Amino acid sequence: MRTKSTLLTAVSLCIANWGLAQYPVGPDQYELLGVLKGKPASEIKSSTWSIGGETLDRDYADYHSYSMYLGDLGAKRIRLQAGWAKCERVKGQYNFTWLDEIIDDALSRGVRPWVEFSYGNPIYEGGGEPKLGGALPTSEEALKAWDAWVTALVTRNKNKVIEWEVWNEPDLTPKISGKAYADFYIRTAELVRKIQPDARLLALGYAGVSRVNFLTEFFDVLKAQDKLDLVDVVTFHGYPPNPDDLYPTIENLKKVVHGYASRIKLMQGENGCPSTPSSNSVGALRQLDWTELSQAKYVARRLMGDYGRGIETNLFTLSDLHYQQGDHFSGVNSKGLLKTHEDKTIDRPKISYFTAQRIMGYFNLDEVSRLEPGVLSVGTTPKSVSAFGYRHLATGSPVYVFWNHEKRPAESFPPMMEDIRIDDKINNPVYVDLISGNVFAIPATAIETVDGKRTIKNIPIPDYPILVADQSAIPYQECR
Repeated sequence: MRTKSTLLTAVSLCIANWGLAQYPVGPDQYELLGVLKGKPASEIKSSTWSIGGETLDRDYADYHSYSMYLGDLGAKRIRLQAGWAKCERVKGQYNFTWLDEIIDDALSRGVRPWVEFSYGNPIYEGGGEPKLGGALPTSEEALKAWDAWVTALVTRNKNKVIEWEVWNEPDLTPKISGKAYADFYIRTAELVRKIQPDARLLALGYAGVSRVNFLTEFFDVLKAQDKLDLVDVVTFHGYPPNPDDLYPTIENLKKVVHGYASRIKLMQGENGCPSTPSSNSVGALRQLDWTELSQAKYVARRLMGDYGRGIETNLFTLSDLHYQQGDHFSGVNSKGLLKTHEDKTIDRPKISYFTAQRIMGYFNLDEVSRLEPGVLSVGTTPKSVSAFGYRHLATGSPVYVFWNHEKRPAESFPPMMEDIRIDDKINNPVYVDLISGNVFAIPATAIETVDGKRTIKNIPIPDYPILVADQSAIPYQECR
């Protein structure tokens, strides 16, 4: 066992290495072993994680500044907006070079792009608006031009991109009705399927997840025209202050969608939170004060809450975004995992980058499998604690995930002390803090055995996810 002074030195070195010098590092009664390792996308075969690469169509972020962080994050997919207005600035002439470079670079890093068709193009009368909340193209000339652009884009990338999303948050504005979006979706989806029959088609990018009128109007049109087969996935957004509050709404959304076709999957298409006070950010959740720490907690809870429920997730977003005058809003959207300078180059990774990196690197389909609800055997954990179980594929031992979900992530939160019953395959239990990444050995003195069942007493459970697992199931780097 390390002495207290040696332990503190090791802790300081671990935290300095991960940019968390001011952050509490875990239970001081446990021995620090090291830091949980991430894993680059190139070393992961399959996962459900995606990272946002949005707004490059409007130059609100600089892909080439943040590309060096993309592969190391561990997400296997990236969401891109193709930008009709950026591709076609002169009628009939396309510039795909900017998008080609991004797609090719992402693929070279082991990250597969999924591409959204958006937004409108003002060079055409009735061409719609090239911004969030803008109108769809409506004139005959503009719609023919849209068809031509979609055809050219899919033809060019059909061997590189297999997932296509049609528009973003059409329900955000009264300029677009559910029926109008349905007609627009059908014409676009049929073009894609004609060129790329095996394409995966994503609908809606739905903003108002608690409202279903737009959704049902959309699906009623598709059902009436026998076009439900054109939807493979419904993507939804939604930004509650407490990320755990969204799940009842998602369940209701799922019921509505599956009332039309049970084969359609639902995917978290966009979610995250700012990292700055309310006066310093734009976009969703801007009315609340946030810090880099509370953002990291939100990210961890969203990712693990989705993963525990089998929901594919796109985290919004990799880089801070610099919206310009004339769009839905203007200013810096600080939801990025990377902090930017005024010129959109990268200042540094935030705490949330390393948190997401650890989660995406470990919770992939190569590493762990999800246990069905009820398999976990937990002690007297109250309703305010989320608990999920996984099986580590290489060792066969379980991995438990816990956090307090009662309130929105806070800057400070006194952990709850709970008793946790553990599986026989956990011989050397460790406690993993997903914010700091620190891995601690749980001492034998904390384990009580009664009638052959072992319980870890007084496990600290904070307002963000922690892991309890066997040491052999956790890849970590020793702190020296």
